[in-house]
Amino acid sequence: MNNEKTGEGSPKQVLRLADATAIIVGLIIGAGIFKTPSLVAGGSGSEAMMVVAWVVGGLVSIIGAMCYAELATAYPSAGGEYHFIGRAFGRVPAFFYAWARMSVIVTGSIAVFAFVFGDYCARLLSFGEHSSSIYAALIVFVLTVVNIVGIEAGKTTQNVLTVLEVLGLVIVLVVGLFLAPAAAGAAAGTASTAPSLSGFGLAMIFVLFTYGGWNDAAYISAEVRDRERNMSRALFLSLGLVTALYVLVNLAYLRGLGFAGMTQSDAVAADLLGRVWGSGGEKLISVMIAIATLTSINGAMIVGARSNYALGREWPLLRFLGSWHEASGSPRNALLVQGAIALALVGFGAIGRKGFQTLVDFTAPVFWTFFLITGASLFVLRAKDSGAVRPFKVPFYPFTPAIFVLSCAFMLYSSLAYTGVGALVGVGVLATGAIVLLLARSRAAK
Repeated sequence: MNNEKTGEGSPKQVLRLADATAIIVGLIIGAGIFKTPSLVAGGSGSEAMMVVAWVVGGLVSIIGAMCYAELATAYPSAGGEYHFIGRAFGRVPAFFYAWARMSVIVTGSIAVFAFVFGDYCARLLSFGEHSSSIYAALIVFVLTVVNIVGIEAGKTTQNVLTVLEVLGLVIVLVVGLFLAPAAAGAAAGTASTAPSLSGFGLAMIFVLFTYGGWNDAAYISAEVRDRERNMSRALFLSLGLVTALYVLVNLAYLRGLGFAGMTQSDAVAADLLGRVWGSGGEKLISVMIAIATLTSINGAMIVGARSNYALGREWPLLRFLGSWHEASGSPRNALLVQGAIALALVGFGAIGRKGFQTLVDFTAPVFWTFFLITGASLFVLRAKDSGAVRPFKVPFYPFTPAIFVLSCAFMLYSSLAYTGVGALVGVGVLATGAIVLLLARSRAAK
């Protein structure tokens, strides 16, 4: 990988501690918290283990974010993990990461959030058992077209949607902790089973999916004032706040629905408000969540298409991805390919009958493979490039990044051992990248 030049085009340190904390919180909080709690409860087996899973998820995220912060401040690049992996291990592993983003990670996330959108829209207007899939496919198509036309979601729109997302969580907290009938909490333990390592591993897959976003947060580290002190503070503050919020939200679900009710729900927030305020409350939260979910989908589309565009610029075989439509200001070909893959994944999720869960299974092994490789790149770059300036260093090196790498290894094992056929399909799609790589290198040699 070529070293990127720094100088007049390098990022400026303009973000205060409060700015960085707010940005990271906004990146992490997503639509997943309105969907995953029921799956976490089902996997954890008991109330106590469910709460432990959410706390452990926050701790692992803090450790991982610190590792990413060191890489991002030492090697600032818009390429993110692609750049880190390339510097540490070379072009081939970097290519597989870019291929994984295009075929599994980002497109899978788009489809996953599309199913969250579909599940809550189905509460408002149902077309039968395939309602969620229909809504999911429709929103992927519409937002792909919007981005191709070049209509960008403005900062104000994105902020409004984020506020709606947070407001939805506040409503859930108030209703679940203070307004839910006491009788709902009395049945909280009726569905508890003996916790197991396999169940906890499965629960953690959904917990850490919900905490996702902190890896993108590390990329603002080059723009934080006094980053040697404030970057770690922003990470601790933001992830501490999110962890507390997620734990409280799950306690609200638990009190309002009971443990059995959580495990049996496919839309926990709607079921909670429906229990307290009837159909009106259910529809209110469903509308808020459906709208807020658009932020996650649209954001993934914007970032994913641009990384696909960068892939096309670097590999001649995929040159068609690297064209930029000047009139619309968008990488149209990259958006078209991304939209087509996401729609195919929505179809795959519909066939599996458990759209959201099937697609999290699909993305998890690939996601954790590259998280593990990125964590390992920290060790490699410390050895290969010991003279590099590192504005932020991971505390207690090498123990802290070792914990992160081992956590990734456990999550990779869990995603392969305890999930369904979706995990194997995801690995298979990643493996097809080897064929594309051989063709790309052959074309480059000619």
